[in-house]
Amino acid sequence: MSDARVLILDYGMGNLRSVEKALEHVGARAAIGSDPDEVRSADGLILPGVGAFPRAMERIRATGLDRLIAERAAAGTPILGICLGLQLLFERSEELGGAAGLGLLPGAVTRLEAPGLKVPNIGWAPVRWERESPLVAGIPSETPFYLVHSFVARPAAADRLGTAEYGERFACAAERGNVFGVQFHPEKSSAAGLALLANFAGICAKAPAAA
Repeated sequence: MSDARVLILDYGMGNLRSVEKALEHVGARAAIGSDPDEVRSADGLILPGVGAFPRAMERIRATGLDRLIAERAAAGTPILGICLGLQLLFERSEELGGAAGLGLLPGAVTRLEAPGLKVPNIGWAPVRWERESPLVAGIPSETPFYLVHSFVARPAAADRLGTAEYGERFACAAERGNVFGVQFHPEKSSAAGLALLANFAGICAKAPAAA
């Protein structure tokens, strides 16, 4: 149970309600919104996403969320990107001709290299934790999570939190300071996914109070 106020950012792309329900299931106070006052008062932010990177960044910039996310990240607010939301945290993507991202994590997003295999990669895959983190505390390495993706983020080695394998071993979780991201869908990943969201809510509860 956590008293953290977690805001799921609404820019028109993502499984907002399913993430909200999962957070509520683990006792977090969750809401969906994009109002600047809501963003600034939240204890933690979740950036969801389903769809194409360039379109998502267009929507994020049109709503001014890019500036708000950067502001809250700089203030130490925990931020968790989910699926496309993870990719948006990086500097750029090559999807559909390329687009600049939020730049909270260094690195690019490129196509998954899976010769001979069907892409997108859809299904469960064991995730290997590359280091310890409060985000994955209590979740054994090689626990399966549910993925749906054609592109993967290429974080710096120090920011790689988890990896999975489909044609290549790729980063499916990243962390730098108060910025976290997962390529898989925790809200669709059974008990392990709920445990990860509960861990994030706990991180938010311990973070400095919002300004």
